[in-house]
Amino acid sequence: MKIRHLIAAFVAVAAAGAACAETVVIDDHVTVRESSVARPARGSTMTTVERKFGAPLNRHPTVGAPPITRWDYAGFSVFFERDRVIDAVVTSG
Repeated sequence: MKIRHLIAAFVAVAAAGAACAETVVIDDHVTVRESSVARPARGSTMTTVERKFGAPLNRHPTVGAPPITRWDYAGFSVFFERDRVIDAVVTSG
């Protein structure tokens, strides 16, 4: 999934306020639908996420101000502001 798709997905979920939804991107169109994919809750710490879900498959470098970090897991990505989850986006499944 391209980074602009992940960013669009993150924005769509944040705007929709959907706690149990997944964002689907097809041909640059973003749709939000219900999801049963387990992922971290907003406000969880990095330590808590790693304890519950294990080490991520990929840790992206922190960017911007405030610092935003993305961890990729099989099926979802987690976005952190500093050390707290701001959203988790389903990427497959």
